[in-house]
Amino acid sequence: MGYHEHKHLAIKNVSCAVVTTSDSRTEKEDESGKLIKDRLVASGHKVAYYGILKNDAVAIRTTIVELLQREDVQVIITSGGTGLSHRDVTVDTLTSLLEKKLDGFGELFRHLTYQEIGAGAVLSRALAGVTNGKVIICIPGSLGAATLAMDKIIIPEIGHMVREATR
Repeated sequence: MGYHEHKHLAIKNVSCAVVTTSDSRTEKEDESGKLIKDRLVASGHKVAYYGILKNDAVAIRTTIVELLQREDVQVIITSGGTGLSHRDVTVDTLTSLLEKKLDGFGELFRHLTYQEIGAGAVLSRALAGVTNGKVIICIPGSLGAATLAMDKIIIPEIGHMVREATR
């Protein structure tokens, strides 16, 4: 079965958790988190959990492990913590949880980012992978990055990713 046949079988309504990692944002100021939630709902998906965590490896890992145990969460999307700063710990914290990495996600994200901003795209460590049959996606915290990731990668492929991760 080819890509288009697989895509046709993609899950139409996915249940997601959205986690923003930031030392400064509140729910009111979390434009990226709001955009992610809005794009998911507008596409027929569900947001089963939303939260903001400090850039703290223990808090991030604890929350993600708890979300992985929830039956109503098929995808976890994190926003923030993908850069090079010593405070950017999301990718480092979650990489060890992944059973399989989806290298193409980060590659495509950086390629699309390069088309928009140029060589600064190399500063992103955007990441996706699968564990326990659930998809984990880590994207940068900027509104532009969230828009690009949601519109050009996540929304078009989220149902397909979940279907493949649970087979």
